[in-house]
Amino acid sequence: MFSSCTRRWLMSAAAKRTHECCCFPIKIQRASLSSSAEESTPLSQLQGCSKGKLLEWDKHRLTPDQLNFRTLASDFSKREFVPFASEWDQREYFPVEVLRKAASLGFGGLFCSQDVGGSELSRADGAVIFEALAYGDVSTTAYLSVHNMCCSIIDRYGTEDQRKLWLPQLTRMDLLASYCLTEPCSGSDAASLQTSAKQVAGSGEYILNGTKAFISGGGASDFYLVMARTGVHKTKGISCFLLEKGMRGLSFGCPENKLGWRCQPTTTVIMEDVRVPATNLVGSEGLGLSIALGALDGGRINIAACSVGGAQFCIDATQEYVQTRKQFGKALLDFQNTQFKLADMLTTVHASRLMVAHAASALDAKDPGATASVAMAKRFATDASYNVSNDALQLHGGYGYLKDYPVSLSLSLRLD
Repeated sequence: MFSSCTRRWLMSAAAKRTHECCCFPIKIQRASLSSSAEESTPLSQLQGCSKGKLLEWDKHRLTPDQLNFRTLASDFSKREFVPFASEWDQREYFPVEVLRKAASLGFGGLFCSQDVGGSELSRADGAVIFEALAYGDVSTTAYLSVHNMCCSIIDRYGTEDQRKLWLPQLTRMDLLASYCLTEPCSGSDAASLQTSAKQVAGSGEYILNGTKAFISGGGASDFYLVMARTGVHKTKGISCFLLEKGMRGLSFGCPENKLGWRCQPTTTVIMEDVRVPATNLVGSEGLGLSIALGALDGGRINIAACSVGGAQFCIDATQEYVQTRKQFGKALLDFQNTQFKLADMLTTVHASRLMVAHAASALDAKDPGATASVAMAKRFATDASYNVSNDALQLHGGYGYLKDYPVSLSLSLRLD
């Protein structure tokens, strides 16, 4: 437990930094779905330079490049996500044109090699960027993280021909990608998946049958990275295939009616005798589960970072609200209980941020304990963000349940 002195100091420090980090005044703005982008400098031109006023509050922790990346992502999020996120959510609108603007800054292939249009950044760099973007819209940023995961798989495991054919369009987000591992009866136990891929003797093709569930971007994406069973061995009988939208036998279920993440479509992906060329096998046969689980290490860092960004948004929106809302003749912020609650929320989110940074650095360093660090960071950050979003709703009282207030978007944090 924190002493009252410690909590008061935390609140004072938070008030000073509210507009110094990736934060800005929080108000729901009614805006049209077509936004006008101001020009920004791509990631590739930011490395090694110091452009504009850096965000100072944790300068000691981040490299100069990471501070620049965060400024770029924060400015983009403020301009392209914040004014529209509420309307996207209510209309279940998937902002593909905004994702392509993000890709023009280097956000479409963060971890891919530069020869295919990627930014070739580290996982630690990516965590900083995803947090700043998610501050404006968790749902859209989460899809962007999935797309990046697919690009990374192709870059790492694909043949040179596959990399050159697919990645330039994917890193620009001219084409979108979805990751297909989960099945109706196979979630955490990924090795129990039942989607089958049977090679047709002498034809150079595989025939895929099965169903994938809860696929982000389902029906909207152009490419689907599908894990399918090519052998009987539970772990070594799984392979990775790239399916293209429009292939005969590939179809999609109705969009799921979700509580959160409403601006990205989520569907089942259905394969009925889909004929896939052997040239669309990513990695060697039997390597699929290893590919899938390795990709999830990076994916978990990305989702954890998204949770931190969304939770920070909730805190800042709440801090602004309690400064203006008055009861019993004074602002809610002047009540010691409110100060204690906000101090606890701030501390929890910053602890999450540091756990994510540690896990990302461990993954970059190929530390033997990286997978465990990633799992702990994801577990801690997503649970903490769930609790922070709930506390933010409670501090808003009845108003927190109205969609006119931005903390209503915190339902997106309850999925992670």
